[in-house]
Amino acid sequence: MIAITEAAAHQIVKLIAKEEQQQLAGLRVGVKAGGCSGFEYTFAWESTPKPTDQVFEGVDGAKVFVDPRSLRLLDGTTLDYDTGLLSKGFVFQNPQAKNTCGCGVSFSIEEKA
Repeated sequence: MIAITEAAAHQIVKLIAKEEQQQLAGLRVGVKAGGCSGFEYTFAWESTPKPTDQVFEGVDGAKVFVDPRSLRLLDGTTLDYDTGLLSKGFVFQNPQAKNTCGCGVSFSIEEKA
């Protein structure tokens, strides 16, 4: 399961509204191999979820789509939106991320025996 904070949900709805001609339905989040720690988070706007996606909904109808492979690495994660002075954007609070790189872009997980 992925939790969507109110701040993240509001930002998703706000950004989709700006792109009304594209008829976007939600934000796809995922994980791919890369970065200095092993995995990187990915984002993409989607007009419709894929048949195998899990769909998570926040306030105001904000939708997040996650493919089954990424969900294994994102299960238990909270998607938030940071409005700080030094950084602004979507952030993941992922309990499975055991190490992150210095720039905060990539992460690694502890392999289960």
